[in-house]
Amino acid sequence: MALIGVFDSGVGGLSILDEALRQLPEHDYIYLADSLNAPYGEKSSEWIASRSMELCQYLAAQGCDAIVVACNTATAQAIEHIRIELQNIPIVGVEPGIKPAAMQSINGVVGVLATEATLKSDKFNALLATLPSDCRFIKQAGPGLVSLIEAGRANDEETLELLAQHLEPIQDAGADTIVLGCTHYPFLRKAIRKLLGDSINLIDTGDAVVRQLKRKLEAQGKNLDSDNHGCIQFISSKDADNLYQMAQELMQSDLSAHHIESRLVNAFG
Repeated sequence: MALIGVFDSGVGGLSILDEALRQLPEHDYIYLADSLNAPYGEKSSEWIASRSMELCQYLAAQGCDAIVVACNTATAQAIEHIRIELQNIPIVGVEPGIKPAAMQSINGVVGVLATEATLKSDKFNALLATLPSDCRFIKQAGPGLVSLIEAGRANDEETLELLAQHLEPIQDAGADTIVLGCTHYPFLRKAIRKLLGDSINLIDTGDAVVRQLKRKLEAQGKNLDSDNHGCIQFISSKDADNLYQMAQELMQSDLSAHHIESRLVNAFG
């Protein structure tokens, strides 16, 4: 059994935790939400890198056998430095699924909905440069969406209106595929379907991220085939009770099958 740390700026990484519990329910998890400072996507790259390092060092100090940086913005800005600093712990990041999107698009037009920080990052643009030029990517930032999801308003009318504005350039370009380039955005699937219908192809990388985590655990000899369910600690820098409530609302996993703890941590390190 392994202890796995999952870190995000807020509740977005719950989409990754949800997939991890589906594939790897037997392990113990710490879910760390830096909700006091969410959203990360509108902060400076220097701040994101420093804060992400601080939180991953905290998870390492808790004894985590692996850490998932379940935030596209933090992955883009900080993961290389985190891997150098924490060389003895597998660090799994997330990035927009633009490669599978390019492969699955029929008409070669793909929308990428992500944070401003992710879209401007060297890591994202280096990845984009490796893809065939016959696929056109419409890059679209989604300011304001993360804050609404954090407030538990993923399906509110205000969210729908803001989302429609952000999707308009993607829709106008004729995209048949949209990359959900922020771990918060899978929680907007229902709203996107309401706006664009069922024919649009939505890509997120939760499954691929957890499969990579599974490979890392197998390499450590810590992957188990078990019917047991591990415990989950929900840790927040703002409101632990609200984090757990949001987890119950947003996740499909049966959290009652796991031993749950929740706590507030103001200082990390």
